[in-house]
Order: sequence, then C-alpha cells, then structure tokens
Amino acid sequence: MPDAAHSAAVPADLVELGRIAAAYGVKGWVKVHPHSTQSEALRQVSSWWLTRPAPELARGVVASVPQAYKVLQARSQGATIVAQLAGVADRDQAEALRGYAVQVSRSEFPAADEDEYYWVDLIGCAFYTDADGEQARVGVVDGVLDNGAHAILRVVLQRAPAPGGEPEPRRDAKGRPLEMLVPFVRAHILAVDLAARRIDSNWPMEY
Repeated sequence: MPDAAHSAAVPADLVELGRIAAAYGVKGWVKVHPHSTQSEALRQVSSWWLTRPAPELARGVVASVPQAYKVLQARSQGATIVAQLAGVADRDQAEALRGYAVQVSRSEFPAADEDEYYWVDLIGCAFYTDADGEQARVGVVDGVLDNGAHAILRVVLQRAPAPGGEPEPRRDAKGRPLEMLVPFVRAHILAVDLAARRIDSNWPMEY
C-alpha cells in the first residue's frame, strides 16, 4: 500500500498533524482527526507519512518506519479531514490504518500568510514579557491550545540560568512545573521572531 518510491527516504522534519480515526465510505477513504484547527497542510500536500499506532508498539510489535502514501484527494468533513490514499482501495484496507499517526514534512507546509504562524513553529520559542519596562525571558512555549476564538500559548515558566547554565523550570510547592496561559492575540503578543525562536509580549506574570 505505501508509496514505495518514498519509503526509503524519510524526511527528518516530519510533524504529526493528526490520527486516522476510521475508514470513510467503502472505497478506501480514511477519516483523520487533526490535532489542531490548522489542517491546511493535510489538505494540500501531496504525501502523508503514516506510522504504526503506539498501542501496537506497547504490545511488543516492532516499531514501523514511517511510510509515504500519495494523497489522491483530501477535503474537510466537519471537524475532520477525509482522504483517498494511493494503494488503499477498499474499506478493509482503510480500517487497517485506524490509529496510525499522520505526519507531514514541515518543508511541504503551505506558506503562512503575513502575521500568521503554524503552531508547531511556536513551540520551543523563548517567551519574553515586560518587566520594569524591559523585556525579560520568563519561560518557553511548551504547547499551543485552541479555545475556539484564538490560539493560547502554554508557557512553562523558567528561572534565569546561572552563568553558562541552562534555564530550569520554576516549580510549585509540590514540585510541579509552573505554567501560564497566554492568548495569542495582537493585544498581548508584541513580536514573533521565528529565526531567533523568540516571542515578546506584555502579558503580566502570574507568579
């Protein structure tokens, strides 16, 4: 079933964008639950890379190398994406892919519009906020959530590193890392510099 022409050259920049939830119809289409509302790449790229689901790996099944499948057609279906993949010709073959992770090479993502960002690019950026009139690093973006109206950054708070050291998570009395949620909106996000992996804001510190 995989596109064997690509299976030997797995890209190093694969990003998981969803999971196959079920077969769709009787002609081999699959239904995918995207991990976020940013599903443009799933609909527009020419190939998906599919990887065996984690529960099978936990049972001792040998880990599979991601396999490329050519996307013949893909479209939105409510909150999901439905697609026809080359080599998947009937419902049984589609059902066999249930639970597989759907990955796409970051280099194949459609170009984002001005002042728009893919969530995967925001994760790992250092987060700065105003402190006494100057921008100070307070943490790192660990995840991005969606509340229906806009994205929300989950920022893990960090202590300033010692000279030559690395930032360490700030923790509460029980030893849990401290986090804060920051709306990703113009009113609070002052600048995003992906090249420098930095986000500046005016969001007040909560701790």
